[in-house]
Amino acid sequence: MATKILYFTVSGKPEQAEFPVDCPAQDVKDLFRSAAEAGPHDILKLYNPKGNIINISPGLEPNSPSCCYKLEVVAADRSTEPLGAELAGALGFDLSSIEKRLQGLEKKILTEAGETPAVVNEMMKQVDSFREKLESVEHLSWLGLFKDLSEGNHKPSPFYHKRTLRKTREECEHVREKFLQMSSLEVSEEVRQYLKTPTFDNWQWEDAEIMVLLQVMYTDLDFIATFNIEPEVLQQFLFEVYRRYNNIPFHNFKHCFCVTQMMYGLIWLTDLRSKLDAIDLLIMLTSAVCHDLDHTGYNNAYQINARTELALRYNDISPLENHHCAVAFEILEKTENNIFRNLPMDKYKQTREGIIKCILATDMTSHNDILSKFKAILPTFHFTNKDHKDVLMMILIKVSDISNEARPMEVAEPWLDCLLQEFYNQSDVEKLEGLPVTPFMDRDKVTKPSSQTGFIRFVLLPLFIELANLFPCLEHHIIDPVRKALDYYTEMEKALEREKLNRAQIETAAKSKDQAPSTAGSHVEAGPEASRAHTPQTVVGDT
Repeated sequence: MATKILYFTVSGKPEQAEFPVDCPAQDVKDLFRSAAEAGPHDILKLYNPKGNIINISPGLEPNSPSCCYKLEVVAADRSTEPLGAELAGALGFDLSSIEKRLQGLEKKILTEAGETPAVVNEMMKQVDSFREKLESVEHLSWLGLFKDLSEGNHKPSPFYHKRTLRKTREECEHVREKFLQMSSLEVSEEVRQYLKTPTFDNWQWEDAEIMVLLQVMYTDLDFIATFNIEPEVLQQFLFEVYRRYNNIPFHNFKHCFCVTQMMYGLIWLTDLRSKLDAIDLLIMLTSAVCHDLDHTGYNNAYQINARTELALRYNDISPLENHHCAVAFEILEKTENNIFRNLPMDKYKQTREGIIKCILATDMTSHNDILSKFKAILPTFHFTNKDHKDVLMMILIKVSDISNEARPMEVAEPWLDCLLQEFYNQSDVEKLEGLPVTPFMDRDKVTKPSSQTGFIRFVLLPLFIELANLFPCLEHHIIDPVRKALDYYTEMEKALEREKLNRAQIETAAKSKDQAPSTAGSHVEAGPEASRAHTPQTVVGDT
């Protein structure tokens, strides 16, 4: 059996691991966990020679002793003793014996049954039905396959096969258990500092680990002590927030974390702790955590055009953002979740008003109005002016909400793919339901680069530049990466246009070639003119 050998260090000590190339992912993780003598709930991260976090998986590239990976326990329970060789042995798996057993079971089924079992036939019928549905829809969209299924909490996600839109109880309890087991872990200083930067890579962290990091943010900004927030209440609040983000590609719990992490980074980068009151920072961070609660993957335009329950409830005025606010305070209404329960009444009222104002500001229909107000006050901006502070807080959550392109491309680009999934699904639904199709979501008209170049040029950069006028230090941290992203997508757009042009030329040349035999006899004397009439250059000029 082919194996891989990986060289890595743990606390500076060289180690090596060998495992089959088809080894299950969990077995690989357990192998590294044993090497680090880590507890079952400690958080491990693996770094490549460049210092970037990479997935611990069977897909790891073999290396040499001179080019080691680095394995670290980035969050550990210091109250327990490290696990030793006994656990390492207990975690071992004899894969070859498992494979032989599976092969034996397969042969036994065929031998004893003598024919294909009924359950297998039923599965084949389901596959055939699935294929028929796929062939009957124009685009590969779960909407076309499952539109007739149940509603409510068990309504299927239009994006994921066999997953409900809202998280199941089993799904939530599994993550809750992991989070509570991890919640007392001591996160390393290196990760705490990394968490304060816009380069943070969310893709390397699981949901339970993300909740631990959110807890770190509230702790390191001194919210626990300043506002007398009990740790168990914060944990319950974060779990309820996790539970109320849905199984959709973009506006999900990881997006909530990214927005919150960018807000957290901006607070540190601009030294807002010395400029704003602690309660303002609490409002901004909590607004970021709650800003897209219970998003279902369809924007306000769809809600209004489809006359959904949300649009009717909120009279077509920012239906989604109003809903996100309502869900946030529905969570906070329960004493066991209420991280504000020890605030004086006047401070609670200030916090509630601030959170509502910030979340409503994320509605892009108010973008120009908020940006214009900010530009108008910039020349005389003062942190002691309440109106100025309110506008700044709205600007900061807006920047955080659409900040993916300020991150490294390997972090940002997958988020764009996720966003386009939601966009394309919405336009598919709009076409099926006979609603106006949102132009920038139409998969027949929008490409990956075209979706970004205009958005970066006319929305992102003007917004980020104005914020950098107040905080010049942000030029390097968020504006330079966005300019690079614009160059990247501009080049991609040009490459797609060249490809489209080349394809058109090839198709025209092929048509000319097909037509040539039927006209050769009557135009044999025409010479070069007849030839030029069918050259690709003519079509290019028309294009």
